[in-house]
Amino acid sequence: MMSLKEALNWRSATKSFNGETIEQEKLQQILEAIRMAPTSSGLQPFKVFVLTDKEIREKLQPIAWGQQQILDASHILVFAAWDEISKERVDSFFEYNNQIRNIPSSATDAYRLNLLDLLSKKSAEEQFVDASRQTYIALGFGLLAAAELKIDATPMEGFDNAALDELLDLKAHGLRSTVMMAVGHRDHENDWWSKLERVRRPHEELFVEI
Repeated sequence: MMSLKEALNWRSATKSFNGETIEQEKLQQILEAIRMAPTSSGLQPFKVFVLTDKEIREKLQPIAWGQQQILDASHILVFAAWDEISKERVDSFFEYNNQIRNIPSSATDAYRLNLLDLLSKKSAEEQFVDASRQTYIALGFGLLAAAELKIDATPMEGFDNAALDELLDLKAHGLRSTVMMAVGHRDHENDWWSKLERVRRPHEELFVEI
């Protein structure tokens, strides 16, 4: 198994996949890393759609500016955040949380009510923005898990969000798309991006110690 540093240096944002399907066991490990990612108040205010259906992906490709990864990757993961962090959703989470931890509602009521009060001061759009940020934390965990497993992956923001929401009927589920992640095996011959030198700002320029 690679070290964390080796995994980070091995990975790249794969531009060309070879069409091979990744092992189901490895896919599940990536999904589990996404599931275990931290989120604000533990709400996990999103769902992840795992796309393999050829017809859906053919419809998705023009929505994603014709990017070939949509068709050639093994799986496309679509992260979709709650369109609002409603009282019903918050209450449902705390009910589930208390059930799993076998604690009375009174143990979390103060925190829950304070959270609801904070949310009540935000518009639905602001709540969506808060939820959408959580998907990027989960995306990062998924990318790192893929690298550790030597599964190629790339984050994708290049798509028409409204059109994707319509394609997957996300509005009916109270969701809006935020970002996608393609996973699979790179096409070593044609993936020009992976052959380029890695460019990152130097440590002393990126970090400010106070």
